[in-house]
Amino acid sequence: MNSLLNLISSIVDLYCFALVAYVVLTWLIAFKIINPWQPFVRSLLSGLSRLHDPILNWIRSVVPNLGGLDISPVILLLAIQFARNLLFELFF
Repeated sequence: MNSLLNLISSIVDLYCFALVAYVVLTWLIAFKIINPWQPFVRSLLSGLSRLHDPILNWIRSVVPNLGGLDISPVILLLAIQFARNLLFELFF
């Protein structure tokens, strides 16, 4: 059972790192530091948005609009950490 929990924890870590990479990439595009029309950047952004946008869009529909500030990635990271801690509490 311990190895299964470690695998789940590793997958959650990878998802969190990918979410942080997605947020940083969108900031770099918004501040015009990198060109979103380059094939590598476009494919990376497309893959990361397909991975994260369904959950982030659901959070955005629930959370009230704060103007130009999008806190949905922070809420998602907090929810993931809460779920991980809850899972480890139940099994240990």
